[in-house]
Amino acid sequence: MMFKVFFIGCCLWVSGSSFAAEKTTIRLGVQASGTLEWELQALQDNPQVKSADFELQIQPVANAEAGKIALQSGAVDMIVSDWIWVSSLRATGADFTFYPYSNTSGALVVADKSPIHSIADLKGKRLGIAGGELDKNWLLLQALAQKESLDLNGSVEKTYGAPPLINEQIKQNRVDAVLTYWHFAARLEAQGYRQIIDGRGILKGLGITENVSSIGYVFKQSWAESHQQAINNFFKASKQAKNQLCTSDAVWKKTIPLLHADDVSTQALMRQRYCEGGIEQWGEKEQQAAARIYTMLRTLSNNRLTGQSEKLQPGTFWSVD
Repeated sequence: MMFKVFFIGCCLWVSGSSFAAEKTTIRLGVQASGTLEWELQALQDNPQVKSADFELQIQPVANAEAGKIALQSGAVDMIVSDWIWVSSLRATGADFTFYPYSNTSGALVVADKSPIHSIADLKGKRLGIAGGELDKNWLLLQALAQKESLDLNGSVEKTYGAPPLINEQIKQNRVDAVLTYWHFAARLEAQGYRQIIDGRGILKGLGITENVSSIGYVFKQSWAESHQQAINNFFKASKQAKNQLCTSDAVWKKTIPLLHADDVSTQALMRQRYCEGGIEQWGEKEQQAAARIYTMLRTLSNNRLTGQSEKLQPGTFWSVD
């Protein structure tokens, strides 16, 4: 069974050349310039995909919110999102579920010569925050600061914005530090900026030592149960593609144009950070840790991020048999 791979604009299309009716079609909503595009590029070199019982139909979505709308409307079968959102949907009766994709998270970054060397040093400083006031890393960073008796929300001058804007703010010295998404943090670090702490470090400081996935594949449980073998085979192929990106220079080289980064140092650091986000274990311990994080975020956001449910909803996480 041969597969054809088409790269059209910013999106990769993977489809079977014959017997399409025998395969489970997975309509995957994909954001341009996201890391899922990297894996889709690598899938073409994966032997498991060439004889798979599934085919991918890649449908571009403009941003994360557009992906959520597409999934809920039935325009796509699967997107990459977070388990907090999945739990909030399940609390309303929806049957969406989550399978881990990556643990790569954001980071707090400053200029190399900045006097900021710890969270406590942020007091009185200007902080750029990617996303908004309900950004998970921002909420958790505040919780960690509280352990040091620091009300971070009231002691810094905050600027919220999209990650590219936040990066420009620190480059133009309009903020003293930025809390931004991992690939934008990596771009800054490659240009000489310095990381204070990343999302995993924040969680560790809060007592969460397990490797908890930050984002993952989200899809309807009922749909997946009807195509269980094909869906699980897709997840296996996805993991193999991720491993190839981290172990094969030849496979990684094909992905470099998707990074939109010309310098080798940025490319290398983005690869390093991406590979650090791998999920090797996703069992009861990790899911219990996710439940503890949920409880923290519920309290920190005053229910605005999680919804009214007191606990992480049963069925939030999909189990691969």
